[in-house]
Amino acid sequence: MIAIGLEGSANKLAVGVMLHPKDGGPAQVLANIRHTYSPPPGEGFLPKDTAQHHRAWVVKLVKQSLQEARVNVEDIDCICYTKGPGMGAPLQSAAIAARTLSLLWGKPLVGVNHCVGHIEMGRCVTGASNPIVLYVSGGNTQVIAYSSQRYRIFGETLDIAVGNCLDRFARVLYIPNDPAPGYNIEQLAKKGKQLVELPYTVKGMDCSFSGVLAYVESLANSLGINGESGAASEELTQADSDDKGQVDGKLTRADLCFSLQETIYAMLVEISERAMAHVGSKDVLIVGGVGSNERLQEMMGIMARDRGGYVYATDERYCIDNGIMIAQAGLMAYKEGFRTKLEDATCTQRFRTDEVLVTWRD
Repeated sequence: MIAIGLEGSANKLAVGVMLHPKDGGPAQVLANIRHTYSPPPGEGFLPKDTAQHHRAWVVKLVKQSLQEARVNVEDIDCICYTKGPGMGAPLQSAAIAARTLSLLWGKPLVGVNHCVGHIEMGRCVTGASNPIVLYVSGGNTQVIAYSSQRYRIFGETLDIAVGNCLDRFARVLYIPNDPAPGYNIEQLAKKGKQLVELPYTVKGMDCSFSGVLAYVESLANSLGINGESGAASEELTQADSDDKGQVDGKLTRADLCFSLQETIYAMLVEISERAMAHVGSKDVLIVGGVGSNERLQEMMGIMARDRGGYVYATDERYCIDNGIMIAQAGLMAYKEGFRTKLEDATCTQRFRTDEVLVTWRD
């Protein structure tokens, strides 16, 4: 069976083609392409501009994916698309494209939950059987465990997602959005030498990121960022930071990125470990765009090894939003008889992970 998947829940438009051999062999990635809408430094991506980007690129990417996969329209068994969650206007653009292809090609539709797509692609690539899942992206932060044909949410963010926290801080420092603000923060953080104490908010299985963001933003504003040019001085003196926590000597932008990463990732490791203890699991699977961060993988790996377990993670090909994950999850549901009627092929900004009946797992 062959499925084509369309993902457009945020600023990345992606198309993937997935093959599941009839003999039950391993799934094969035939094509996995995407194009990212990147606004100027200091700006976020607006829904209307992102949707316009998706509409402009979707036909090109679909054609390119079929060529790369070396398949014809006749070979496609189903068209999978992201039903939600995500940003409204970009989701609508991808859903309209999927419905149009369904009518043109005469192929059935499969609406896919974005988070379930991340999980199933992670399981497919890493071979993880039944791990605790940490889902971290620009719009979501959840700790998940599978039970009774549902992906149960054990904990989540109480306000903004961890990826949104990183993205917004990147805007404050005028860090470029290309290739991704979180990636650029990660590279800056590697140069950081001082760890500044920042607010640390974990409440049971849940965590909060708005407080730490507000605090580190107040420190960053003391760096003398020029809102028009994006220029910033590299150092913050001790006198400037006396009322915002003690530091030794001078504080740099790299130190702020380093401190932010260390703090928020420690919060994620804590709630993941608590979930592991609750369900008796030793392994963790990290999915979502932030999951490609090497420091997060390293910190989670240390914790998992101390518990006699292992951390499973993938690179940017499968962590960052992609069409393959939608094709993979959609094809698994399709094989179990799931179809989305044309009149029901809508999208929604709010689509909880635990709303999906996972019929393809025991």
